[in-house]
Amino acid sequence: MHVAVVGGGIIGYLTACYLKQLNVDVTLIERGETGRESSWAGAGILCPIHPWLYPDSFTRPVDSSLALYPDLQAKLLDKTGVSIEWERSGLLIPFFDDDRTDHWQAAIDWSEKFGWKVEELDSLDSLRREPVLSDRIQKSLLWPEVGQLRNPRLLRAVRVLMEQLGIITVEHAEVTSLLKAEDRVSGVVCADGRHIEADQVLLAGGSWCGELAEQMGFELPVKPVKGQIVLLKGEPGLMHSIVKHDDVYFVPRVDGRILVGASMEYVGFERGTTDEVIDQLMASMCSIAPGLKGLEVEQKWMGFRPGSPDGMPFLGPVASIPGLWVASGHYRNGVALAPITAEIMSQWMVGNEPEMDISTFAVNRPVVQSLAVGFPDKVI
Repeated sequence: MHVAVVGGGIIGYLTACYLKQLNVDVTLIERGETGRESSWAGAGILCPIHPWLYPDSFTRPVDSSLALYPDLQAKLLDKTGVSIEWERSGLLIPFFDDDRTDHWQAAIDWSEKFGWKVEELDSLDSLRREPVLSDRIQKSLLWPEVGQLRNPRLLRAVRVLMEQLGIITVEHAEVTSLLKAEDRVSGVVCADGRHIEADQVLLAGGSWCGELAEQMGFELPVKPVKGQIVLLKGEPGLMHSIVKHDDVYFVPRVDGRILVGASMEYVGFERGTTDEVIDQLMASMCSIAPGLKGLEVEQKWMGFRPGSPDGMPFLGPVASIPGLWVASGHYRNGVALAPITAEIMSQWMVGNEPEMDISTFAVNRPVVQSLAVGFPDKVI
């Protein structure tokens, strides 16, 4: 069997590797350069943002996916020599008197329900843990086992693995339509006229999948949600935990650098960073973590998250087009869900039905807009 994977982000990368390890021939096709869009731009937080806002059916695959990371990072290091800098840094949510939303009880209830270890810290203990936070802090919740990784390093490691496995990669090839033999998919057509034949096609093209699906004759409500991020140059140990507030988050790296992110902008494919949004992020940083004031801004960048109306991905076959599959719409959770997505999709495509109930993610499911985790207003 030959599969064409359309999309060169972490979902496409890992699924291609898993398929190849199941003795499937794979060609990965990317409209630009592989590994340069949402997967590269993300912060690498291995936990959904406010998971208690999602249905329970979302948490179960997340738990399964995160449990795969220790072995995955060890295997990648062994086979490629590339460290993805996976570590359990913990995640802390600070609470202030003027917060727009009080997540305290919902977060505790969710943690107890799903067995996530959580610690309740008062203001003094919160500042002992993270002295850079504002002394306005009232209390905080700490999930000590939450991990993180560096997205570009993960992509680099999996790209090396793809090369070792002999996966064919075609860059700068924009897929525009499907090839069909009778009523079944037989490959894809690229904008430059190239035909790439395949027995099955997987759409894993992130934010571009919605437009591509329309060209292929079915509806997939995946749209870009822009995010802008700032990288600060700090000293190791200045922050210990990922810190997530409704207004801003911080991700400290082992080398001392700190990510400050990230905007949520519903502005289509509008590229580039903007002073207005970057200034808003920095103002939120100064309010929540004034101890970071004065750090050098080393870099600014942006990416397009593959958003969905209900905040959840689309996984599985397209019933109306035999041979066509989708793995897209992972929104803010692509890296967290990548291992389980690759495992489920690769097994499913070779005929092994998922053991886990993933009907919540069906391509043809009724989709209801969620104000909490779905598409945002223009800028949040």
